[in-house]
Amino acid sequence: MAALQITLSSCTPSSTMRALSSSLSSSLSCSRSLVPCNNKSCPSGVVLRGSRSLEKKTTGSGALVVWCSSMETTTVEVEVGKVTEVNKDTFWPIVKAAGSKVVVLDMYTQWCGPCKVIAPRYKELSEKHLDIVFLKLDCNQENKALAKELGIRVVPTFKILKDNKVVKEVTGAKFDDLVLAIETVNSS
Repeated sequence: MAALQITLSSCTPSSTMRALSSSLSSSLSCSRSLVPCNNKSCPSGVVLRGSRSLEKKTTGSGALVVWCSSMETTTVEVEVGKVTEVNKDTFWPIVKAAGSKVVVLDMYTQWCGPCKVIAPRYKELSEKHLDIVFLKLDCNQENKALAKELGIRVVPTFKILKDNKVVKEVTGAKFDDLVLAIETVNSS
């Protein structure tokens, strides 16, 4: 089972940063540079900087590692065949790291009955479609801005993304409609 590893970090050992800087396969945004880090907990004293810099490198094992220029460190491992919980901070970096892969997002709330009913079937879809990244977002107060940005009106809402753009949407716990939408986007 392949894993897509997303690492949002500004403080990375300098030897790792130098190696990745010289062999980075692609950049998702502006220029990159190594500059001294002011974070006292930084193990190397070196930080990757750039204006909203997000960079990715595919390792030999197929894991995708992404660095972000924020001072906070977060690691999210996205396993193919499983549903990964995301939040306002991890959603877009994961979508960008997925590249041309199809990403399906289940937007739900804890109190939603239909959300609870469709959740096990959504999990089964993730186990069946190993070439697709399956995510879920709790549309609580903490993630309200992202939910609004994605245009949620009802829960559950499923957003299907390809190349960093929403290409299909299914509202409500309509499993057959969701399967059809996923298969349509995945085959295009």
